[in-house]
Amino acid sequence: MISRLPLDDQLESLRMVLSRNSVLTEVLRRTATMELPGWYLTAGCLFQTVWNVVTDRPPTEGIKDYDVFYFDADDLSWEAEDAVIKAGREIFADLPAEVEIRNEARVHLWYEDKFGVPCPPYESSEAAIDSFAATTCCLGVRLEAGGWRVYAPHGLSDVFNLVVRPNPVLAPRSVYEAKSARWREQWPELSVLEWPGRGSSMEGP
Repeated sequence: MISRLPLDDQLESLRMVLSRNSVLTEVLRRTATMELPGWYLTAGCLFQTVWNVVTDRPPTEGIKDYDVFYFDADDLSWEAEDAVIKAGREIFADLPAEVEIRNEARVHLWYEDKFGVPCPPYESSEAAIDSFAATTCCLGVRLEAGGWRVYAPHGLSDVFNLVVRPNPVLAPRSVYEAKSARWREQWPELSVLEWPGRGSSMEGP
């Protein structure tokens, strides 16, 4: 089990698994050239690559998009974020995947309209990653001069063990349940733990 490996070995296992997704590694490489403040490649493209490799599927199977977070609190205008998004479209234009770039310093401006609950302003990209609906999603990777920087506040055990665990910090229960149901359709091997207060778990086969 990866959870019993030394931390350095866990991180190396993650790097090796993610490197099997050539689209992901190319998104990492190209995003690094944009020099976005506090950026991470995050969310589904990471943990779903792990799920694919662990379950012997093609590394890119079922991955809808590749999410890039950055954090620029100096300019909260839509125009500034849109300029970064447009630059990204050019940089990633020839890749067989959609890359979504978002300034996490602006999320509180639109989150309630979209999800029905208010979102306090984030203080960093890491804080935004902390608020994902499942702890399994709380994972970010970026390239730095010294190699890969990994942000994984809940560790890597659940990701490699195909466990989806709720994170009732911000996202409503309905968001968690809709996402986990969609994931179970694609990866039926998952064990989906129920939202607190509803019971124990929705186990995979």
